[in-house]
Amino acid sequence: MKYLIVGLGNIGPDYHETRHNVGFMVLDALAKASNVVFSDKRYGFVGEMSIKGRQLLLLKPSTFMNLSGNAVRYYMQKEKIPLENVLIIADDLALPFGTLRLKPKGSDAGHNGLKHIADTLGTQNYARLRFGIGSDFSRGRQVDYVLSPFDAEDWQTMPARLETAGEIVKSFCLAGINITMNQFNKK
Repeated sequence: MKYLIVGLGNIGPDYHETRHNVGFMVLDALAKASNVVFSDKRYGFVGEMSIKGRQLLLLKPSTFMNLSGNAVRYYMQKEKIPLENVLIIADDLALPFGTLRLKPKGSDAGHNGLKHIADTLGTQNYARLRFGIGSDFSRGRQVDYVLSPFDAEDWQTMPARLETAGEIVKSFCLAGINITMNQFNKK
C-alpha cells in the first residue's frame, strides 16, 4: 500500500522555520528519525520510507503554498495513490500552538494551500493533520504572523510536538484515520 504524506510550506531561506512551514518541519522531523533523505524532484522535495509493509511518499511541494494542489495531484496520479491514502499536514491559526488535530475532511478555513488542494482535486474530502500555531497577532497582521518564526517559548516544546505529529502520520498509515483520531485528537 502506498501513502502520500504532504507537508505544506514555502521553499527558500526566507520561510525556513516560519509558522506557515510547520508542515515541512513535521516531514523533516519524521525523515530525520527514519534516516530518510529528500531529493529535489518535479513539483517538490520527495523522500520515501516504509513502515510495516506500507510505502510512504513524503512530499514537500516546491510550488509555494498557494499552488500546492499541483504537486499533490501530480504525485497521486504518478504513484497511483488513492485519495483515502493522502494526508496533508498544515498550520492552523485557529488552534493553540502545538495542538494537533486529525480530520478526514473539512473546509480550508482560509488556508490558501488547503484551498488550492481542494480546488485542484475537486473535493475537500481528504485527510489533514492540522498543527496549531496560535493566533497571537493584532488585527490585519495575520500574514506577518504566519510568515514569522516561532518564538523561544514555542521552540521549547516543538521537538515533542513534531515527534507526536510523526506518530500520528505513522498511525494514519498503519491503523487508519478513525483509530488515529480516537487515539490522538484527545491529547
